Amino acid sequence: MSDPGGPAIAERVEEYWEWAAVALFLLVSVDLLTTMYAAAVVGPEAEANPLMRWALGQPLSVLVGVNLGAVVLAAVVFRGLMETYRLTPARVRPYYGLLIEVWLGLLVAAGLALFANNLSVIVLGESLL
Repeated sequence: MSDPGGPAIAERVEEYWEWAAVALFLLVSVDLLTTMYAAAVVGPEAEANPLMRWALGQPLSVLVGVNLGAVVLAAVVFRGLMETYRLTPARVRPYYGLLIEVWLGLLVAAGLALFANNLSVIVLGESLL
């Protein structure tokens, strides 16, 4: 399949996928592990996310399945976003790329914030929020 926009756009899309992988690792894997530990310390009812609160009360396979579903959904949405980036006219593509970069940066920051909050719950027994 030929890549609209050429090799420069393909390289940029590859970089965006790498940052999306970092964000997903923080928002799913790291958050899942620290949330499980935090729930063991203060109980699942302290979880702010209602879907995660419900999943924490289910068998581990359900909890992991919910998180895998989130990863698949995020990957499908991000793939669509990358297709729109490839097809964006060259004159506005830099601005669209900047929006994508800001969004990915915010996702990584959110993942780090969730990690810090969960560590606070584990170590101090209370949320930073």
